Amino acid sequence: MAVISQPGSSVKFTNISQIRMKKGDKRFEIVCYRNKVQDWRNGIEKDIDEVVQVPQVFINVGKGELAGAQDLQKYFGTTDVEKAVLEILNKGELQVGGKERQQQQEQLHQAVLQIIATKVINPKNGRPYPASLLEKVLDRIDFRFSATKPAKVQALEAIKLLLEAQLIPIVRARMRIRVTDDANSLNAYSEDLKEKMSVVESENTEGSSIEISGLINPSDFRDIDQLVHEKSNGEGLVEVLSVTEEAQE
Repeated sequence: MAVISQPGSSVKFTNISQIRMKKGDKRFEIVCYRNKVQDWRNGIEKDIDEVVQVPQVFINVGKGELAGAQDLQKYFGTTDVEKAVLEILNKGELQVGGKERQQQQEQLHQAVLQIIATKVINPKNGRPYPASLLEKVLDRIDFRFSATKPAKVQALEAIKLLLEAQLIPIVRARMRIRVTDDANSLNAYSEDLKEKMSVVESENTEGSSIEISGLINPSDFRDIDQLVHEKSNGEGLVEVLSVTEEAQE
């Protein structure tokens, strides 16, 4: 379908985000429903009509100027509007307003603090610190939150600095877990499992099953879960009982 330019028109869009893509010396834009772009890029949303508000490629959304067929052919190698829209949707830069950007940054900021609060404790009483106190300490050690790094990455970086600074008594929390499996199966890998535990607290046999409980460092949970899954052919169970114990360095 041919796309005509409308330099004199003005189009009003509501509840939308723009996606921009620079191709050579030209900038192209599409308009999408707010909060749908990431769903599309993450494979959650499959219907493009639920994502793109207007199935057109614009030179300037604010002025309602559409890209012409010559521009599409020159910069996208096709006059197929849908193909050009898809390329911009998948690869373009999502634009957000100042208020929305500030809100996103604040949400990320709080997510980092909440992750930290679940991974460290006060060794004197075994209790977690409130996020508000952790935020104050991070400010004192000049930790800078990032608007681009994932929350988990920032949280781990912040924890490392908190442990080094020790402005407040702080240690990594440990997980208390319980592994349950058939006795014959678990006996075959129990030594490997115990080696990954900081402390083996109990080992109980009930009928044909065995339960082994103990403390682990949170960073070892994935390896333990994978070990149990592989050795038990998916039949073993790993349960997190608590995250309140002091970590031993």
